[in-house]
Amino acid sequence: MSRAQLALRVSDLDASIAFYTKLFGAEPAKRRDGYANFALTDPPLKLVLIEGEPGQDTRLDHLGVEVGTTGQVDAATERLRSAGLATFEESDTSCCYALQDKVWVHGPGREPWEVYVVKADADTPGRSGTDVPAAGPSVPVGEAGAVPVDGPVDRPVDRPVSGAGEGRCCRG
Repeated sequence: MSRAQLALRVSDLDASIAFYTKLFGAEPAKRRDGYANFALTDPPLKLVLIEGEPGQDTRLDHLGVEVGTTGQVDAATERLRSAGLATFEESDTSCCYALQDKVWVHGPGREPWEVYVVKADADTPGRSGTDVPAAGPSVPVGEAGAVPVDGPVDRPVDRPVSGAGEGRCCRG
């Protein structure tokens, strides 16, 4: 089982929940303070809503692919590294009120992508895609037009930038 994930930071969580409930004809699968998600089968989508600042336009927080096992996360990590992409791995991390194993990459526009498995519910929100360390370029190393996420790459491409990205998840 896998499905795409779209995580949005919204200014009015209740209005957004009402809208997406009507749009997809489904109630949220999980609702916490400042957070909700829809685990849809048709279309196969995990829509995550994260409460942001009042009055702000909705914006992308991060993108992802939810998979069924840690082995699938490990396989994705190897595939991404073999393709020359910089990765940042997290094991047993709390994110979006769930215990997860995951790997992050960044697209050429600095958009954070995760491949993750949910292992269990968690009581804490953790961190979100906008809070993960930039991991260097996420286009194949040496490809013309490669855009570094955090300046020139002067470190191994599979190493995160030290200290970057500590912070919140799923909370404004």
